[in-house]
Amino acid sequence: MPAGLLGLLAAPFGLDGVFWWLMGLGIDWMIAVSQWVANLPGAIGRIAAFGIGPLIAASGGIILMGLLRTRLRWSGAVLLAGSIVWAVGARQPDILISADGRAVAVRGKDQRLHVMRTGKDVFLVKEWLAGDADARSAADASLAGGVSCDEAGCVVETAGGGFVAQAQRPEAVTDDCERATLIVTARAAPGDCRASVIDRARLARQGSLALWRRGNGFAVEAARPRGFDRPWSPLAAGDNEADAPFVSSPAASRSRDATPAEADQEADD
Repeated sequence: MPAGLLGLLAAPFGLDGVFWWLMGLGIDWMIAVSQWVANLPGAIGRIAAFGIGPLIAASGGIILMGLLRTRLRWSGAVLLAGSIVWAVGARQPDILISADGRAVAVRGKDQRLHVMRTGKDVFLVKEWLAGDADARSAADASLAGGVSCDEAGCVVETAGGGFVAQAQRPEAVTDDCERATLIVTARAAPGDCRASVIDRARLARQGSLALWRRGNGFAVEAARPRGFDRPWSPLAAGDNEADAPFVSSPAASRSRDATPAEADQEADD
């Protein structure tokens, strides 16, 4: 900084060159030191996403420690310690679904994410991995481990047993309804499906979703929850009870009409 200020003062007289040279040396030295530190063992740490709750608790603890002058300020330290425990113990989603349904990440029995995707949204996968404190890159081959795909869709086993299917064709939806625990599809889902279904209508209303396994269903956290209405994100048309923050497998009838929905027939034309 001193060299930069001197360079500005000397610039009208044409004598500023030497000062910029000195400033360049200082910048090169700072870059070299930062690269050395970045390459030290343990220089890069990762922590899984933990939500807004621990963040609010930690902020409250810091405020109490900073504002109070009596022994009560140590209550802030207790609150801060509790927020750290809360953050570290936060449960990560079992399933992550993109807003267009083209990418689905499922936590496998190895407690790592396995990704089914038909698009090329590398940024989204990178964000999912970062939020899971996973050091793998979006192009890592292990992300597709355990994923079985064909022209009709993909399927992968979950950590708790059962399968999550990504269906691309109407006949795939019909087959997966009999075998999968959860189906993600960009098509209209049949009303008598045995599996829990996230279809294109719900994705259009609520955007990307995070799911946690709860008993026979899934707790759902949406980018746009039911009733969410903001100036920059108006209330979605068709907001209904089907967008509740819990999805479960409906009771299936004995007979099923396997005729594809009219919207799916039009999509295939």
